[in-house]
Amino acid sequence: MKLKHLGVFGIISLLSYAAMVFFSPLAYPGYDWLSMAVSDLSAVGAPSAELAERLNALFGPGAVISVMAVCVGVADCKSKLLKMGVGFFAAMEWITVVGYKMFPWVQGSAPTDFQNVMHLLVTILVVLFSVVSLIFVAIGARKEGIRSLSNWAIVCFVAMLLGAIGTGAMPKAVFGLFERFSTFSAVVFNAILGVYLVKGAFQVD
Repeated sequence: MKLKHLGVFGIISLLSYAAMVFFSPLAYPGYDWLSMAVSDLSAVGAPSAELAERLNALFGPGAVISVMAVCVGVADCKSKLLKMGVGFFAAMEWITVVGYKMFPWVQGSAPTDFQNVMHLLVTILVVLFSVVSLIFVAIGARKEGIRSLSNWAIVCFVAMLLGAIGTGAMPKAVFGLFERFSTFSAVVFNAILGVYLVKGAFQVD
């Protein structure tokens, strides 16, 4: 298998995550996707936790394999910002995979409980790394002459920003809707990076 073919795992990661988000509620009576977070589906004590874990099994491994291959793929690019952006995005993926595995949300516990505090801290780090990486990729890809990738980075950045603002400013009745803007923007962008790797945009074998 050539390096560029590993980008397919980014798509697999997206499909695994989407399956978890869309099908796990079937095992959670009363789950309201408009107001409830995605993490509620896999929270400790949630009725859908086991199903969510199975459906999401390929999300983490797929995301890491794909983005690390992209890191190798952009190594010879001239734009330092592009390489830094992909590096920050890879770091975000590692924080996501390890952080949420170590500190899943505990249903029924107060937000001030240690594990839930750590879960929120992981979320903050994920958002910060994602925002920085998307800005760097948007600028760096344009300098590298990959304008379409730059445009995708801008779209995902706007979606993530909209999600972050919406979850903080909008009524709790639509918290889940805006949270999905943030979560899916990162997962989708990982898949997009994988597609560009497969297409040979970074000139690797």
